[in-house]
Amino acid sequence: MSETQNIEYKTTWRDEYLKWICGFANANGGTIFIGKDDNGKIVGVPDAKKLLEEIPNKVRDVLGILVDVNLHTENKKQFIEIITEPYPNGVSYKGQYHYRSGSTKQELKGAALDKFILQKKGKRWDGVLVPSVSVSDLKQETFDFFKKRGIRSKRLSEENLIDTNEQILDNLELKEKQFLKRAALLLFHPKPEKFVTGAFIKIGFFENDADLIFQDEVDGNLFEQIEKAIDLLFTKYIKAFISYENGINRVETYEYPKDAIREALLNAIAHKDYSGGVPIQISVYKDKIMIWNEGQLPEDWTIETLIAKHSSKPYNPDIALAFYRSGYIESWGRGITKMTDLCVEAGLPKPTFYYKSSGIWAVFQKDILNAEYLQTLGLNDRQVKAVLFAKDKGKITNSEYQELNDIKKSVTATELQDLTDKGILVKVGSTGRGTKYILPNK
Repeated sequence: MSETQNIEYKTTWRDEYLKWICGFANANGGTIFIGKDDNGKIVGVPDAKKLLEEIPNKVRDVLGILVDVNLHTENKKQFIEIITEPYPNGVSYKGQYHYRSGSTKQELKGAALDKFILQKKGKRWDGVLVPSVSVSDLKQETFDFFKKRGIRSKRLSEENLIDTNEQILDNLELKEKQFLKRAALLLFHPKPEKFVTGAFIKIGFFENDADLIFQDEVDGNLFEQIEKAIDLLFTKYIKAFISYENGINRVETYEYPKDAIREALLNAIAHKDYSGGVPIQISVYKDKIMIWNEGQLPEDWTIETLIAKHSSKPYNPDIALAFYRSGYIESWGRGITKMTDLCVEAGLPKPTFYYKSSGIWAVFQKDILNAEYLQTLGLNDRQVKAVLFAKDKGKITNSEYQELNDIKKSVTATELQDLTDKGILVKVGSTGRGTKYILPNK
């Protein structure tokens, strides 16, 4: 067996391996074998009986915990097994906190250490109390907005209109005695960034991954950020197509369904790790929108688990509860399904979600005419290039196909016929130089 998240092999004992035991105790527990090489092959340890007595005492004296230390013999070679159980409280090695992540050991520092200590105490980052802020420091207009929106969505009743700000905070569990939680500041304070670094949203329009054309920053409390960001996106960054019903009623159809983008933004806010100090980032391109929030996947989660569950386990449940009571969300657990359904109804590709660069990405494609989707239809690279050419130029001819891909006329004819058979391109004209291929409904 090779080393895993819960197994570590060492050929000899060194006192620094107490850090590894510390890491196991702070994570999900694990076992260290002394007298095995990196592949798990037994090499033996000469002072096994001595270590059998020394290791438990060193662990107790330095780490303050107890471990099971067992002596094993196989093929006349002895090795030591050290079994460490996960501990409910944080365990330190000479003032340092180590943590087992994957098959590596990491020392926790800064924000990561603060979050770890809170978790071990059964607290969350957004639930920490802030002694220097009172209810009177919060924004009255936001409380009024919260009540009216909640009543309109029927999550609150008309009777709640007379609720005081203190009663609202108590009902949302954002207050303990006279102290406010961090989540209360994020939701209702006029300038939460005074207390939480990076508590804003960055929006940028990119020509490509390297060239930023223009950008904006959206600040204020979270309710304000949602409204401002959506308004900014759909007035400055996202195009609207204008049509008229019966020649009278003006109808605006956007490149992306607004409710899907709003849902993605709500998910980003509720799942963001605010202890990291990095703002939510929305990157807008000509053909897609990418929404990123800092955060880590829970232990043992894959991207499939993220898609299936991440909306049902908000990273900041206090913020999520306020969103629910205000009517911003129907229920946690349907967010990704809702986004997907809205995009499919609008004739767009399903949004994609993935974990990268210490954060979670949600990506919306403008239409199905993008390389990733076309490849799923079984097109080769030449055909993909040709469809994108027709999308950009409005049409493609046989000669343009040949020149674009540097291939012969016979191959071009076969591949263009395949594109028309699949309904991706439409042939206009029968023969000769006047023949061209266009996208359907173009």
